[in-house]
Amino acid sequence: MAIIAQQSLFVWNEIENLGDLERLRLVIEYMPDEELMNKLERARKNGRNDYPVRAVWNSVLAGVVFQHISVESLRRELSRNGQLRFMCGLYRSGEKAVPPEWVYTRFFKKLLKHEAEINEIFELLVEELRELLPGFGKDLAIDSKAIKSLANRENKNSKEDGRRDNDADWGRKEYRGIREDGTSWEKIVKWFGYKLHLIVDSNYELPVAFSVTKASVPDINEAHVLIDTLKEERPEILKECETMEADRGYDDTKLIKRLWDDEGIKPVIDIRNMWKDPDSTRQLEGYENVVYNYKGNVYCYCLETGEKREMCCGGFEGDRKALKKLCPAKQYGIKCKCKERCPVNRGIRIKLDTDRRIFTPIDRSSYKWKREYNKRPSVERVNSRLDESFGFEKHYIRGKAKMKVRCGIALCVMLAMAVGRIKEKQADKMRSLVKSA
Repeated sequence: MAIIAQQSLFVWNEIENLGDLERLRLVIEYMPDEELMNKLERARKNGRNDYPVRAVWNSVLAGVVFQHISVESLRRELSRNGQLRFMCGLYRSGEKAVPPEWVYTRFFKKLLKHEAEINEIFELLVEELRELLPGFGKDLAIDSKAIKSLANRENKNSKEDGRRDNDADWGRKEYRGIREDGTSWEKIVKWFGYKLHLIVDSNYELPVAFSVTKASVPDINEAHVLIDTLKEERPEILKECETMEADRGYDDTKLIKRLWDDEGIKPVIDIRNMWKDPDSTRQLEGYENVVYNYKGNVYCYCLETGEKREMCCGGFEGDRKALKKLCPAKQYGIKCKCKERCPVNRGIRIKLDTDRRIFTPIDRSSYKWKREYNKRPSVERVNSRLDESFGFEKHYIRGKAKMKVRCGIALCVMLAMAVGRIKEKQADKMRSLVKSA
């Protein structure tokens, strides 16, 4: 926490009826930012200290907490709200009560040099949550979020004027599906800007890792980068993780193999239809009357009547790296004339290597797979909170370096507020960014 030297920042009983400011109190008090503050203060040395580093930093956090989309919006709020200024550590009065715009401009330039320290704050908060929340990190979800830039596109023939975003580029996402009447639909979304790639705990809906890239970077490529980073810097998270949920944008054989073979994480990733005929089936090698489709459903045919039945899930055998499928006649008590001589009578085993995309450690046709996959929208809800509560839906940030720092601060605020809620017996509100205690 960025403690103000001139006057104790945490004499909260001197501020009656905190109300909405309670959220800022939680963030300031539980943000592990002392190392960053020390470095910024050492860099200032003997320079003027009209607006202390800690006070300006606290006001930046206030800008995130109270959804200010610009510095001017934040300054107007500071001008009219003495309680907020006091909480941030701004004790001057009159025209000099609020830091001028150039103070924030210089401060943000300095913050760009301390991206590593902001990332370290994020990691410290994640570690604290791992200690506070049982099973934190057991189930993870991964997804990306489009961040549009309101700046102009790069024009190579134009001079640098501060209005363009030369780091951003065009991104594109395609969505396809089948309507209830059987007709297909397609939606294409394009934007100019960046992508925020997130790994979140899918049970608690809190971020675990993140990165910021240009909009054109494929999701699957950055997924490998994030996993590499976790493995190198925080391997304990991958060791304790059991499942990773993702949409079909991450349906990739290399990723699926890596998660299970290298990390021991069960991939729960939606599958794309790579077959020309989505309703077709393929014969399972070694069984003349067993077929499967691209969704992982396995069927057997009665040798006498030719009746098609879906086989039952029998679990996963890790030592054999195979899924077990059981005879539907035996499991459901169905009368089958050829049950005794049918090759699936005693069940069958399907090796994962038959098709690594289709056959995964958690059977795609099982209730367990559906139950685990239902956790995937947790990452979308985190993205939504970033848009609605932290102002990423409309912003004036230009440049990849600034966007990285801004995203890092926003995610740190989210985690610090969660830590504060938990420690102050408000765990039911740990995901709430807008409600006061």
